[in-house]
Amino acid sequence: MTATFLYVSLLCGSTSLCVYYFLPATWQLPLPPGPKPKFLSGNVHQLPRSQAWKVFKQWSETFNSPITFHRIFGRKFIVLNTLKAANDLLESRSNIYSDRPMACMYKELVNRGMAVFNVSSQHPRFKVYRRLLNTSLNPRAVERYDGILYDERLILLRGLATEPEAFTRHLRRVSGGVILKVAYGWTVNDIDDYFVDLMEQSFALSVEIMKPGRWLVDVFPILRFVPSWFPGAGFKRDAAVWREQMSELDRKPHAWAKEQIESGNYIDSFTSQHMRPEDGHEIDAEEEDIIKWCSAALYTGGADTTVSALSSFVLFMALHPDIQHRAQAEIDEVVGKNRLPTSADQVCLPYVSAVLKEVLRVAPVARLGLPHRVLREDEYLGYRIPRGSTVIANIWGITHDASLYPEPMTFNPDRFLATSDGPAQLDSSKIVFGYGRRICPGAHLAEVSMFLNVAGILATFNISKALDERGKEVEPLVEYTDGITSHPKPFKCCILPRSHENLAMLEIP
Repeated sequence: MTATFLYVSLLCGSTSLCVYYFLPATWQLPLPPGPKPKFLSGNVHQLPRSQAWKVFKQWSETFNSPITFHRIFGRKFIVLNTLKAANDLLESRSNIYSDRPMACMYKELVNRGMAVFNVSSQHPRFKVYRRLLNTSLNPRAVERYDGILYDERLILLRGLATEPEAFTRHLRRVSGGVILKVAYGWTVNDIDDYFVDLMEQSFALSVEIMKPGRWLVDVFPILRFVPSWFPGAGFKRDAAVWREQMSELDRKPHAWAKEQIESGNYIDSFTSQHMRPEDGHEIDAEEEDIIKWCSAALYTGGADTTVSALSSFVLFMALHPDIQHRAQAEIDEVVGKNRLPTSADQVCLPYVSAVLKEVLRVAPVARLGLPHRVLREDEYLGYRIPRGSTVIANIWGITHDASLYPEPMTFNPDRFLATSDGPAQLDSSKIVFGYGRRICPGAHLAEVSMFLNVAGILATFNISKALDERGKEVEPLVEYTDGITSHPKPFKCCILPRSHENLAMLEIP
């Protein structure tokens, strides 16, 4: 008995020593702090159904750690709640933090794995996508789109002048109009445009498909091999329908653009530039597929995010008339009342630019960004980062970090202006467009587009709170939707021309 006990003790001890010396050193480190999980399901019961960004920030404060850990069954999640943590990992170690987590339902069953924002950083196309998009969306290249941006802005302002109560629809039209013309050369002529509606439907569908924890197949990927006729395999039948619906998003606009190019009657666009390369070589099927996915990335990545930012701008101007009037005074002084601001005016309109930066800080459009995946075991601040973990940058938490932005809940554009009392606070655009090799490739185009629309609206209209039937102001609620892109929930406001002189700039037919 004693000999057996001694043998077992020696065996266990030897095994422990082998584990200690031969497994990676990070395995000896503790995981980052986080709420206590259950044995099987992990922290599923503690995950919020809404406003996860606020809960993650609370966890960071509760555990006094810039990074936190939680688990959903076997999937591990690391949340980065400070700018330093996000930069240290997603920027400085981007070689191992630029992958995307596996999502069987969306990427495999619905067939969105090759989309620009979903493709693995290890796939050969990842670098090709980045090179193609950076070539066409760098600051110099974006200057080619000024005419499109000015034309679409004029249509927006005319729409607000004639039908101000439908301001959200006008914002969606201008966002879709810019992106569709830049990506495909498609002109949006109606507020209910077919491709804009197609884009809206795909956004809504994506939100439903990508809800965290909704699909068991994401937790247990082996379920993807279950036949669609099998009892309980309704998710596969749903996926087959959604795959066809989602494919229309990239297939139909590209097919239309290709048809126009072949006819010789087309508007210059991202698609035409790459389908008709300067060196005149014949585009093969692989190249065309790459162009198709990159155009779709412009289409899906640029429209919904711009709508969110512009909607937040309208909401905050209704809530802060003093800030609005100060921005309008700057435009009147620099630009005058006889023309609309241009992109060249931006450098002379620091307060208007600060308003936009503050909108993006207070209401970042992608509050948790897009998730990253770490490729190998890592260590940070003495904590173990397990290989394959999903890494989330809590962008909302970072833009509401009081050490970066004092009084973070206060809407204050002055924080972005240097004064004799101190330097300007960190430009929010350095935070809200993502990190490392996954930074938004269309960030510059988005910033230029948003500035022109914001400056144009300020130059032409006054935005105020809506009035009830007794003429009393109605306080709009500042509430936001969940999802990858967060929007203000529907609110009412009053949008009126500042003067006949300002309205004359629109040359309304």
